Amino acid sequence: MFFDTISVGQISTNCYLIGDEKEGVCAVVDPGGSPERILAMIEKSGLELKMILLTHGHWDHVGAIPALLEKWPDLPVYAHEKELCPADEPNPHYFFPHAGKHQRTCGEGDTLSLGSLQLRVLHTPGHSAGSVVVLTEDVMLSGDTLFAGTCGRCDLPGGDEEDMLASLARLGRLEGDYRVCPGHGALSTLERERQSNPYMKQAMRL
Repeated sequence: MFFDTISVGQISTNCYLIGDEKEGVCAVVDPGGSPERILAMIEKSGLELKMILLTHGHWDHVGAIPALLEKWPDLPVYAHEKELCPADEPNPHYFFPHAGKHQRTCGEGDTLSLGSLQLRVLHTPGHSAGSVVVLTEDVMLSGDTLFAGTCGRCDLPGGDEEDMLASLARLGRLEGDYRVCPGHGALSTLERERQSNPYMKQAMRL
């Protein structure tokens, strides 16, 4: 599996590029800003961009989408339905404006195909009502749900502390280990977080 990441935008969001090198296709996850750098990452990969995938719809995870859609007019944009707001209404809660014909929704139990890769979607509310975590092979794209040593804040509109603890407990109880690839900060592993992340440890005791 192809994997690359860069830090983008005003508050250093981790933007990921994942792909199937044999099939020559890729997806960009959380393109939060710095579109020229994201475009360069895609070009460098030599892979064909097939989709945009959002772990949630906060402004710092979506800022480069217009530039990507300008270059790839038919590109689908996947997000949980609870992260969307109508394109013709104000966006006071930092939800992702509906992308019109490009918009697709994904939620609990969905599997998205990217070449031979299967992207498994888990609904993990807490940071926002429609936050998702995506699993593929040994990679966990955890968005702002799980960070190295901590978790996402729950005090923004749509956030909920009880939901966050339930989501962290669910992730902690997954079988096996994963490379944890969060929305901000350093990468980690799920086993490391099980052992040392105080929020996950608390959640798994409940």
